This record gives sequence, C-alpha cells and structure tokens, in this order.
Amino acid sequence: MTAPFARWARRLSFYYGWLIVAVAFVTMAVAVTSRTAFSLLVPPLIAEFGWDRGLVAGAFSFGFLVSAVMSPIVGRVMDRRGPRLVIETGVVLVAAGLLFAPAIAAAWQFYLTLGVLVGAGANLMSFTAHSQFLPNWFVRRRGLAISLAFSGVGVGAIVLLPWLQAIIEGEGWRAACRVMGVLVLVVLGPINLLVRGAPRDLGLLPDGAAPAAAGAAARPSATVVDAAWVAVDWTLARALRTARFWWLSLGFFGALVAWYSVQVHQTKYLIEVGFPPMVAAWGLGIVSAVAIPGQIGLGALSDRIGREWIWTAGCAGFAICYAALIALEAGPSTPLLWLMVISQGSLGYALTSVMGPIVMEIFEGRSFGAIFGTLTVPSIAGGATGPWVTGLVHDATGSYRLAFVLAIGCSVVSAIAIWLAAPRKVRLVPGRARGTGR
Repeated sequence: MTAPFARWARRLSFYYGWLIVAVAFVTMAVAVTSRTAFSLLVPPLIAEFGWDRGLVAGAFSFGFLVSAVMSPIVGRVMDRRGPRLVIETGVVLVAAGLLFAPAIAAAWQFYLTLGVLVGAGANLMSFTAHSQFLPNWFVRRRGLAISLAFSGVGVGAIVLLPWLQAIIEGEGWRAACRVMGVLVLVVLGPINLLVRGAPRDLGLLPDGAAPAAAGAAARPSATVVDAAWVAVDWTLARALRTARFWWLSLGFFGALVAWYSVQVHQTKYLIEVGFPPMVAAWGLGIVSAVAIPGQIGLGALSDRIGREWIWTAGCAGFAICYAALIALEAGPSTPLLWLMVISQGSLGYALTSVMGPIVMEIFEGRSFGAIFGTLTVPSIAGGATGPWVTGLVHDATGSYRLAFVLAIGCSVVSAIAIWLAAPRKVRLVPGRARGTGR
C-alpha cells in the first residue's frame, strides 16, 4: 500500500467510525425516548381505562420478555447479516406500535402495540443492539466512543420527553403517540442505512489505525492477561459452559431490574408524593440529561481504570437513587429529587458505556453477536421483571418501599457479579496495558 493511499484509508476509517457513533447518537436519542415515554403514558392510561398499575407496567415488561426470546436469534442475525437489518426492523416495529396505539380499546391491544411492538422494536435499535457492533469500530477509545453514542439518550430525553408531556396535557396521549411514531419512521429509517457492523466491512481498521499501528495495538503482550482464554474460539456453546458467562448474566439481570423499575414507575411515584405532573416529567428527562457528562466521563475513564470500577459506580448510583426515593415518602423535597436524579443519571446510566466492552473483552471473536445476544436474555428479563414486580408490590402493599429495597439489593448483587466475571483478568483496558497508556 502506498503512503498516500494508507493515509487516506486511515482518515476514512477514523471519520467513518465517528460517523457510526453520530448515527448511533441520534438513533439512541429517538429510540430510547420512544420507550421511556411509556412512563409518561401511565397516568393518562390508568385514568382513562381504570387499569391496575401491575397490568399497565406488565405491558412494558411483556415487551421486554418478547425481546428476551428474540435476543439469541437477533445476535446470530447481527453476526451474519450485520446491524442494518436488525435496526431497520426495529424502526418499522416501533413506528407501527406508536401509530396503531391510538386505536387501542382493550388491554390486549395495549400489550400488542405499546408493549410488544414498541418494547421489542426499541430493543432492536438501542443499547443491546449497538453494544454488539460499536465495540468493533474502536479499541483504544472503545469506552469513550460507546459513551458518546449512548449519551444521545440524555439529549433525546431532555428535548423530547417534556415536549411529549406537553402534547399529552394539551392534545392527549394519542396525539403524542402519533407524533413519536412519525419521528421514528422519518428520522431513524434513512440514517441507519449508513450503518456497518465493523470497519473490515469497508476494508478499514478500528480507531482509524494504520495497518502497522493496528498490529502493534493487537499484540497479546500489550493487552492480554490470560493468553489461554483469549486463544479459545469462543462460540456460544463454549461460553455457556463458563462461570464468567453466568456471572455476567447475574450482573446484567440485577442492573436492569434496578434500571427499569425506577424508569417505569418514577413519574407516577413523584406525582403521588406531591410533585406537579410537569415537574415529574422534567425529572424523567433531566435524569437522562445529567447522564450525558456521566456517561461520557465514566465511559472514557473505563478505558483507563477498568470496566469493573465503572460498573460498580453505576450500581451505586441506582442504590442511592432508590434510597432518595424512599426518603421522599415523607413528602416532596427538592434536594432529594436532585439527589435521585443526579445519582440515577450521572452514575447509573454509565452502565451502558461498559456493558458491551465487558463482554467483548471476555468473549471477543466471530460469535460475539450470538454470545452478547444470549446475554441480552437475562438483561431484558431483568428489565421486564423490575417494573412488573414493582407494580405488583405496590398493588399488594399500597407502597413502593419494599420494591425499592429489593432494587437496592439487586444493585449490590450486580456489582459483585461483574467483579467475579473479571474482564480485567482476560484483557487489560488500554490505560492499563503496557505501551498503550497515555
């Protein structure tokens, strides 16, 4: 390869990698907000149809369970066909769910549209989907790149959630669903045609590296701690026979229980303890907004100090969040509201920045998509179980306190499980690897 051509290829690899990050940023902003908006729909749905909270939250959980069943298949499709097919399928499902939702008149229609179509569709173009291919584009800046992409969730929430709440209050929840459905279809459909699964699909290299630099970065002596583990051709069947796979499963399950329990029930709970509906909606949006610096900063920090430390910080954020929510039982308190918002957003949401890198650093290889897709099953099961159990506990006891205590326990268990999975004992992050730190 001539020197000018090599420089051109390196620049193309660098810029296209960050273009993929930009597309992921916009996709996350719209896709995750379309699912998070479920929390805003809970009060008007309960008011109109008189459904129990357990039934309403169950629709969100049911969508997650459908996603869990699909996840191993999605991982294999990602390995074989790439992310475009997966993401564009998600666009169609979410848009259909939102556009058909205004016609619902019975619980089963609610479960089909806002539960299955929106819940499962959003999963095909949000955290779990992007975590399967974004790590391929970066090695040295893996945590930073993924955190920048996922920070789109915060921007989408702070811009879209209050806007949707205003539509709900002015024109009703049906109008909000229609607007969001059109936005998903018109914005996300076209831009995701640019997505590619890995730089090699375009003859490029991760991080915009030149061939020699890429070879140097890949030297086992630089990053590999357990050469025997790394030498294994990790298929799904082999991964399932390891303790590390099951520690990851437990860690992801516990974290997602904590994450989605508060996300679904937060708006209703804040209204009940005395906050105005618009303040509750802004609270949900600000959680994602304060996640922006937290995700970016902690994601970049994970490239230097290790993924386990950042995962622990994220779990601690959710534990603090639930402690603040329990304290809010005494009545509305602005300092406690801010503590809940900042701990949940700036710390808790950083989990997404390291989820993909944790799995890749343990099970990197040709079957990574299938392995990660299967690990999505306990993740989604946690996201489905949390809101459902929280709703049932409230219906049975008249209080969220027991459910919030259980979520704190899940956060602690999750942090311990990731330390036991120990990605640091397989591969060092760049900041810890000899000759790669700065």
